[in-house]
Amino acid sequence: MTPGAAGTHRVVVSLGSNLGDREDNLAGAVVNLGDAPGIDVVGLSPVYETAPVGVEAQEPYLNAILLADTSNTPLAFLERCQAIEAAFGRVRTHRWAPRTLDVDVIDFDGLTRDDPALTLPHPRAHERAFVLIPWVTLDADGVLPGYGRIADLVRGLAPADVAGVVRRDDITLGVDADLHLGREPH
Repeated sequence: MTPGAAGTHRVVVSLGSNLGDREDNLAGAVVNLGDAPGIDVVGLSPVYETAPVGVEAQEPYLNAILLADTSNTPLAFLERCQAIEAAFGRVRTHRWAPRTLDVDVIDFDGLTRDDPALTLPHPRAHERAFVLIPWVTLDADGVLPGYGRIADLVRGLAPADVAGVVRRDDITLGVDADLHLGREPH
């Protein structure tokens, strides 16, 4: 699929893991999304280590943002993300529970949708440092529908939230470091 081709949609995906081999879990999500029919990974942020949100008594997360072009519908794309989570042992027990893999659809080509199956944009993305900071490093001009520019949202984060997001340049997820927005994956 050619990035930006007619019938494709730009998707922003948040990846997170705080159980098991966190690095392998994130790398597996990138590979599985890239291998899925109708999905081309076009960008991957640096990896960040982040404090858990909502529950402090758990291990820190590794997080990254992935950009993809897809010909899938929003629900088909979500189903693919949930299948990848399940393949990596994700068990949904309670809100803010630790997880082997979290693959969240943050934005689907600017679509606004209020549905129990998939709310777009992701309802808390605008206040999550672990989403916004990796996203702004990948796409400085990015916009979260209904909330504005990602760079402006990052500037509005509380200092304590920003301090809890630490870039981990020692982790590359085994993915080609030349993967950038708007370029074909290698």
